[in-house]
Amino acid sequence: MIEWHIIYKKWSRLKGMGKRMDKIKETFALLKTYGQEHIIKLLNQLEGKQKEELIEQINKIDFHQIMELYDNTKKNIEIKENKIENIAYLDKAKLSREQREEFDRLGEMAVRSQEYAVVTMAGGQGTRLRT
Repeated sequence: MIEWHIIYKKWSRLKGMGKRMDKIKETFALLKTYGQEHIIKLLNQLEGKQKEELIEQINKIDFHQIMELYDNTKKNIEIKENKIENIAYLDKAKLSREQREEFDRLGEMAVRSQEYAVVTMAGGQGTRLRT
């Protein structure tokens, strides 16, 4: 009975090694597919827990998505309109008190009726315009 237990223990250990070897082979194939052979060289230098942890981390990486994002950086972006034009604006400092009150009232009405607009300005421009 003891001998059978020892044989079973050795077989279980070998079976676990087979699974680990399959995982290592799959990881190497994945790295080769995406041109990351330099990581394989690093993996071959590691042993034990360090190697297993790195393999786990590698298998969590979505290489396909990373390559897609990288490929998108190489694409030319076509801008259909590339002209900048001035837009009409009002200088708050030059408005009369009545005009400011009217714009405040209109702004409050727009917020109450859930209508709004967004203005994007260059860095610091809001401070200079005191908005």
